[in-house]
Amino acid sequence: MAATPAVRALEKAGVTCSVHEYDPADGADGHGYGEVAAAALGVDPARVFKTLVTRVDGALTVAVVPVSGSLDLKAFAAAAGGRKAAMAEPADAERATGYVRGGISPLGQRKALPTVVDDSALALETVLVSAGRRGLQVELAPADLVRLTRARTAPIAR
Repeated sequence: MAATPAVRALEKAGVTCSVHEYDPADGADGHGYGEVAAAALGVDPARVFKTLVTRVDGALTVAVVPVSGSLDLKAFAAAAGGRKAAMAEPADAERATGYVRGGISPLGQRKALPTVVDDSALALETVLVSAGRRGLQVELAPADLVRLTRARTAPIAR
């Protein structure tokens, strides 16, 4: 198993999960990293969740939404307890999380950021999120994702 901080955090917590590796260059013809992961792994894009680092009222905050949708910034700001949300600069996201763009995981971040997971995850048996590098996804129960990230859940995707 790849020893990324995300995978180590899952192992330390004793969470049952599966790590899936794929070639991140497969199907990278203008699609986002999450869409590439879903296609390469043959998984419904509604089960693959992307990790987006934002600023809510200036504070770095994480949104976890299905790759099949997009983040509703207004709903996200409200769910995070703020008034205004905007995407963070990639360099700020990388510095805060310790991961590179396209491989940012909601788990095992350098600095645990406040997190909101789209509530659609709760209807699924398992979800896939980045395991901490491009080409690596971890599949786990949504309840474990929420617990380990200390996340709130809310309808933040559209």
